[in-house]
Amino acid sequence: MSLEEALARCATETEALLDRLLPPHGFPASRITEAMRYAALGAGKRLRPFLVVESAALFGVPREQALRAGAALECVHCYSLVHDDLPAMDDDDMRRGRPTAHRAFDEATAILAGDALLTYAFDILSSPETHSSPEVRLTLVSRLARAAGAAGMVSGQMLDIEAEASATQALEAITTIQTLKTGALFRFACEAGAVMGGADPDALLRYASKIGLAFQIADDILDIESTPEALGKATQKDRGKGKATFVDVLGLTAAKAQADTLVAEAISSLAPYGDRAATLNSVAQFIVTRRK
Repeated sequence: MSLEEALARCATETEALLDRLLPPHGFPASRITEAMRYAALGAGKRLRPFLVVESAALFGVPREQALRAGAALECVHCYSLVHDDLPAMDDDDMRRGRPTAHRAFDEATAILAGDALLTYAFDILSSPETHSSPEVRLTLVSRLARAAGAAGMVSGQMLDIEAEASATQALEAITTIQTLKTGALFRFACEAGAVMGGADPDALLRYASKIGLAFQIADDILDIESTPEALGKATQKDRGKGKATFVDVLGLTAAKAQADTLVAEAISSLAPYGDRAATLNSVAQFIVTRRK
């Protein structure tokens, strides 16, 4: 199976699982569940769930369990996009080629839908269907809480907001922002497989740290070289707000070279797994060659 086929398969499986899980069992039908479904279904590469599934496969974790952990992570990712798009943050009108949640509904509904997706992620992880071991489930909940909260993504988002009007920002500061804002969920995606398989996650965490930064550099490059139509969202908004990107600091050519270096280092991190890591190696390369 090619990488494209494997990505498509996981995206289809993740979509079907989220469709079954949303709205949450036992919740009354309401505007909030409609908004949750709007934010979580119908689009997206589902790259983070794919990383969970492929990392878990290294340790023989059943695919159904890995998909549930991936679906929980995708709920957190989708919540973060809903909140990022709000007028108080990035103020975006389009996401994945259609109106953002606060435009399709309203700001209050979007905020609450994001809150609901975030908290529902932990409901999914804590279920025995995700893993039979209570200790493993607790570890997954704890690690995702840290990745998504003030120790991870939320701090990155705050630093990113504070970086507005700081176009002279140093490379170290931008790296710190993106290591938290983007990288924290990538790290959880990769360590979750090891946690579920009772294995040491160190090599996967090194891999995830490299691809997380490579992903953001690739995003910054696409923001310059691509179009809103191709990406499904507005381009060059950071520049308009005065926020520096990797491309601004390094230049386009050097940014591309740095992304390639990070990919090589990511692949090297997985050497202990040999051929079993072939798909994860291909994902690292895909991250910097994708067109959206």
